[in-house]
Amino acid sequence: MAANENKPATVTTNAVKKEDVKKLPFGKRVGKWWREMKSELKKVIWPSRSQITNNTVVALVVMVASAIVIWGFDEIAQLVVQAVITLAGK
Repeated sequence: MAANENKPATVTTNAVKKEDVKKLPFGKRVGKWWREMKSELKKVIWPSRSQITNNTVVALVVMVASAIVIWGFDEIAQLVVQAVITLAGK
């Protein structure tokens, strides 16, 4: 067994520490943020016009269907309440 195998490994990194970022002037921090944002936006896969249209139609259909279901439950609840009031009034 070699003597080096018992020693814990030391890891050194050249990563930027938070203290180093704070030392940058405000303008350079904003510039760095802007460059990083542009870099990330280049990685985005933007939907095509047909995908946007399809998703919009699906969303509108779901909203209309939900509105109809809620309206139906509201009408049924209104009929039940009117029936109870009519029966209690006699």
